[in-house]
Amino acid sequence: MKSKQCLVIGLGRFGTAVATTLYEMGHEVVAVDHHEENVERVMNLVTHAAILDASDERALRTLGVADFDVVVVAIGTDVQANILATMNAKSLGAPYVVCKAVDEMARRVLERIGADLVIRPEHDMGVRLARQIATPNIVDTLDLGSDYAVVEIEANERLKGTLRDLNLTGRFGVQVIAMSRAGKIEVTPGAEDELRPHDKLVLIGTTHALDELRRYLGE
Repeated sequence: MKSKQCLVIGLGRFGTAVATTLYEMGHEVVAVDHHEENVERVMNLVTHAAILDASDERALRTLGVADFDVVVVAIGTDVQANILATMNAKSLGAPYVVCKAVDEMARRVLERIGADLVIRPEHDMGVRLARQIATPNIVDTLDLGSDYAVVEIEANERLKGTLRDLNLTGRFGVQVIAMSRAGKIEVTPGAEDELRPHDKLVLIGTTHALDELRRYLGE
């Protein structure tokens, strides 16, 4: 895995988690915040940490923003600072900017000013948790942006028989990419492979198609 150069702006709980995890995974991480105590907390957990106000374009320019593979704007409740930091990062040539939004209005504004990816961590996690509570046979979900996702589904009374008989692609528009039985994974299983109790299927599809399948399995 090629090491990436990452800049994380804002070191609250979310930003700190992103910065320290990226560093643990072997990436170069520069983390900045305008609060000294936040910077001191991560000083030894990232490549470099600095006190800096990213809403000030001149201050941000000193970091050479265009040289980073990814810039994460993780500023929380100060929406104005979040927007200014995002605008500054894009205007200084950052190739890919990920932003945290506190609400739907902020998300729309951040997308309009050029953010490449906008996430709402609390909202997104709440949706994911609700789906898992409502359909507990969905054991895990991997989101692939706003349109696609990968899910792992455990067989139940509505999900049994051969893959040909189930015809998940024809009925729901989702693709089977793997099947798991007793911990053993078979990638791209055949049409005649039969799904048994406690088997799991890994599926990919649009979030709409997967929601349709969830509704079917949760009835």
